[in-house]
Amino acid sequence: MAEKKKVGEEKKGAPHWMTTYGDMVTLLLTFFVALFAMSTISPGKFQQVAVGIRLALTGNPPSVLIGGKSINEEPLITSKTGVYRELMRLSEEYKGKITIEERDEGTLIVLKDMVFFETGSARLTAEAKELLAKVGQIVIEHTVNVLEVYGYTDDRPLPPDSIYVSNWHLGAARAASVVNFFMTELKEKRVLERAVDIRLGRFNVELFYNPDRFYPVGVGDREILKKLKTLKDELEAERILLNEKLRNGEISRQTWEREVERLNRRYSEELERLRREFRRIDILIKREKV
Repeated sequence: MAEKKKVGEEKKGAPHWMTTYGDMVTLLLTFFVALFAMSTISPGKFQQVAVGIRLALTGNPPSVLIGGKSINEEPLITSKTGVYRELMRLSEEYKGKITIEERDEGTLIVLKDMVFFETGSARLTAEAKELLAKVGQIVIEHTVNVLEVYGYTDDRPLPPDSIYVSNWHLGAARAASVVNFFMTELKEKRVLERAVDIRLGRFNVELFYNPDRFYPVGVGDREILKKLKTLKDELEAERILLNEKLRNGEISRQTWEREVERLNRRYSEELERLRREFRRIDILIKREKV
């Protein structure tokens, strides 16, 4: 027979304040999840965290005492002062035609303000090959990361007899031409120059010039068309304002014509500047595990 409940005996269980506390913790968790969902994650930093967790789970956590792996495993050029110094020296030699930019996805090297290709063609000029050989020797042989090469064109349409369907196709062909130059002409040149080191095992040419490292990416006229649209929208807004002032009698016809001519001249100057800007080759050293 079940034992009768004693008079005055309290029912066992969690205290009442725990209900309020649990509700508060749940609301706080929901609040922080919402903040995280609205945030922007840095791919580079996220990858570093992922590498650190992976190393810890595999039993090889980074350690400054035993010389363990660094969480940032990517040997990018900015961490190699000698490589960075060589690129800066080249930039001075080529009068600012080389710029270096650190991004979340890696280190971007921009080669610009030079006739890299013949008009409407993916054929590299002799001047371009000279610069690419110097930059490639530094970048390729001092990193083992994936290298993405970006090919661009300007906004001008291709001639009817072009072998390329569009500027996008031409941009992809230009990126592929740079990769092909690295894998053939530059590689052959370095094999001859470092024949002794290769024979003695001091230089692994197949490691540095491994085809799996190189990825050509066609950009075409996509980026310049975006900038041209922004420029046209800005100038059109100014032109509409001028027309409104002319209708309201705020400016004379002569002033209106002078200002319209100024806008047209500005568009021509900006168009030429943008076309020069997109005479470029970008090389991205991907920030990833070696």
